[in-house]
Formats: sequence, structure tokens, C-alpha cells
Amino acid sequence: MSMSQAVEDAIFDLLDKAAPGKSVSPEDVAKAVDPAGWRRELGKVRAVAVGLARAGRIVILRHNKPADPDTFKGVWRMRLPTEAEKEHRA
Repeated sequence: MSMSQAVEDAIFDLLDKAAPGKSVSPEDVAKAVDPAGWRRELGKVRAVAVGLARAGRIVILRHNKPADPDTFKGVWRMRLPTEAEKEHRA
């Protein structure tokens, strides 16, 4: 399994376990992939999350609001898209 596949699997595994509408942090995902060296995984988590957000599979949040996956900076989280967001993309 590729590292990006492991990151993607961890993102969806954590989101599946979260309550509906709840988000997960990139740190949580990185720790799920590599508990000892999680800080090294943060760049990969961001890269995979950006790709998933561009594809409409997750939403990247800043201050609990959807952010542009190409321009966001600072602290961020991710969650699954709402039904309204899925319809908006369709």
C-alpha cells in the first residue's frame, strides 16, 4: 500500500468514526498513520487532503468554515461533505 493510500484510508477511517458533521485534525490522521513519527506525516496528510478536497470527497475547514483547498493557510481540519455540498458540486 502506498503512503498516500495509507493516509487516505486513515482520513476516511477517522471520519467514519466521527459523529456526523464533525471534523478531524491533520494531527489525528498523521498519528493514525505513524504514532511515533506523526509529525513527519503532516505534509503528506495535507497533500492527500487537498487532493480529496479538490475531488469533492472531503471538505477542508478553517475556523469551522469550508476553505479553498488551493489557498488555505494555518490551522485546518477536515470533514465529509454535507448533502448540500455534494449537490452543489454535482
